[in-house]
Amino acid sequence: MKTAVILSAGLGTRLRPLTDTCPKPMVPVAGVPLLERTVRHLAAHGVTDICINLHHLPEVVLKHFGDGEAFGARLHFTVENELLGTAGALNAFRQHLAGPFLVWYGDVLSEFDVTAFTRYHAEKRAMATVGLYRVDNPTQCGLVDLDAASRITRFVEKPPVAFTDLANAGVYACEPDVLDFIPPAGFSDFGKDVFPAMLEAGAPMFGYAIEDCLIDIGSPEKLAKADAHFRAP
Repeated sequence: MKTAVILSAGLGTRLRPLTDTCPKPMVPVAGVPLLERTVRHLAAHGVTDICINLHHLPEVVLKHFGDGEAFGARLHFTVENELLGTAGALNAFRQHLAGPFLVWYGDVLSEFDVTAFTRYHAEKRAMATVGLYRVDNPTQCGLVDLDAASRITRFVEKPPVAFTDLANAGVYACEPDVLDFIPPAGFSDFGKDVFPAMLEAGAPMFGYAIEDCLIDIGSPEKLAKADAHFRAP
């Protein structure tokens, strides 16, 4: 799998005042911008054709990365004047998504084995494979139920009552057919719109448990945790 979309249009409101002058993807983790860590990690696993959507202070990202050659990748950017959602953002990149591709939420920091993840996706012949991790606040996440073969049987975004602690990690492996479930224009969300529609249609979706460290850089506390983790010897 050579292609990925990194969703990087978030405002990072919970990280203010830091994100008043620094776009969320460029928040430093142990001295290195979050987005740079993700791009380099994907490139190390052969994912070198990377699409990135931007919104808040896009010029900071564009100036840092250029065409991506210095980071081992070829980068394609789009700037959203209005936020299009985690799935709606993919419409701008359809020409690059003719084969299997990854979707990676821009506030997710992890160095898990992407090669093993994409191999699992291919072996399962899945239309989509959702990276999962265990959380201690399940009602604040998108939760997943799996059958004995790890096929997803239920996906509920932030349910009022938790039925599992397996949550959406914000990392997906997708076949191009997933795009058929995304309206060609406007706002669309994977957790609320696309995945429920895929399940209703009987599309083969599987879960993959990520055992390595995975941190959602969505709060000052999580940012401090990531900073400490990546500074550790």
